[in-house]
Amino acid sequence: MTVPYRYDVEVLHLLVSPAHAYFGRAREGAADVPTTDADRVELVAGKGIVGDRFFGKAAHMDAAVTLIAAEALDAIAAELGAAPFDPLLTRRNVVLRGAHLAPLLGGEFALESHGDLVRFRAGRPAHPCAWMDQMLAPGAHKAMRGRGGIRCEPLSDGILHRGPAVLISPVPLDPERAGAPTLLRPTRLP
Repeated sequence: MTVPYRYDVEVLHLLVSPAHAYFGRAREGAADVPTTDADRVELVAGKGIVGDRFFGKAAHMDAAVTLIAAEALDAIAAELGAAPFDPLLTRRNVVLRGAHLAPLLGGEFALESHGDLVRFRAGRPAHPCAWMDQMLAPGAHKAMRGRGGIRCEPLSDGILHRGPAVLISPVPLDPERAGAPTLLRPTRLP
């Protein structure tokens, strides 16, 4: 059995929203939907975060929970010469500090917070949408490519808390690369 790697991280934000805010054309503006930056969220295996827009949706079972590294948003804001971004505007469910996420794609990992452990499978990248240019800053959509986070399926029921946490990974991670872009698949363009 492989000994897992453990990394101290911080859960900065836990976004829960019962509806989509970004749909249609950006010029029409974002929908005014209730959004909670929770202190704790309840996860159900195979379904997602209780009360969130992706909870139990068949099309999102393998990608019901999105995670992003705060360092990625910091780096993007700096590159674009913008003020620090409000991480909640990215509409990612879990904003972590100190987490190098890209190497987790395709595998299982866990987050432990306040004595509670939740296991996840990192299914696919959380690609940014064009709305990021309007919500964060011009150029943010392109700058977020390769560092928009990951979409995951919860594999266990549990509670995730805001604050200090431990990311348990089967592969080594480099927290110094948390904000660096990652080529997620080679381009098909010349």
